[in-house]
Amino acid sequence: MNGPARPLLEVAAGSLASALAAQAGGADRVELCDNLGEGGTTPSYGTLAIARDRLKIPLYVLIRPRAGDFLYSHDEAEAMLRDIETCVQLGCDGVVIGALHADGTPDLPLCHKLVSAAGTLGVTFHRAFDASRDLAQSLEEVIALGCERVLTSGGRADAWSGREAIAQLVRQARGRIRVMAGAGVTPLNAVALAAATGVAEVHASAKRPHATAMRHLNPHLAGLAADWSESHEAEVRGLVAVLAAAAKEDRRQ
Repeated sequence: MNGPARPLLEVAAGSLASALAAQAGGADRVELCDNLGEGGTTPSYGTLAIARDRLKIPLYVLIRPRAGDFLYSHDEAEAMLRDIETCVQLGCDGVVIGALHADGTPDLPLCHKLVSAAGTLGVTFHRAFDASRDLAQSLEEVIALGCERVLTSGGRADAWSGREAIAQLVRQARGRIRVMAGAGVTPLNAVALAAATGVAEVHASAKRPHATAMRHLNPHLAGLAADWSESHEAEVRGLVAVLAAAAKEDRRQ
């Protein structure tokens, strides 16, 4: 007797190397971005073009012109629209968008433009959703925009802390939009998180520290050659394995 499939795994890849590691580790989809430590921004054209050439799994691209809040100027909005045009031209599978008014409500006029620019590409509404003033109302507005999914931690710093709110969003959605849990998702909590919330998709960076290979370091400018973190194939495999094992166990019951 067939049971539910394992939750789909999307990896937030902050570099080309991370995107390739996500694919090698068995991820189902990549969200490609830059500056992941600041919540993510739009990757460079070169990174995006090479990723499109080398990835066989779906490639979604974060459309965010800067770190910080989600209240965007006219010029920033224009940059976002042009970035989406690039994604369309390169044949990406989807884009990840979001924008808010100063009062914390979704900026529907701008978001409508972003969704329209995406055309036939899939659209995810990112964690600007978590920064909105009323998650329940925002969910209805995101559904009305035509987004296929919303990424959320339930308005909390991490998805496990926000699991009750995420579960409520899943119930509210009633299949009209996919609710994807993200922020702080690891092999240690992914299965319990999916069970507690009912989500069919989870979002994780699956990172490991990456030490610099520089032999010369200016001690006054250490930040220019500091270590960093990247998605790692083994971390991705670990997430896929625990989710698959849990789904297999469910089918046995």
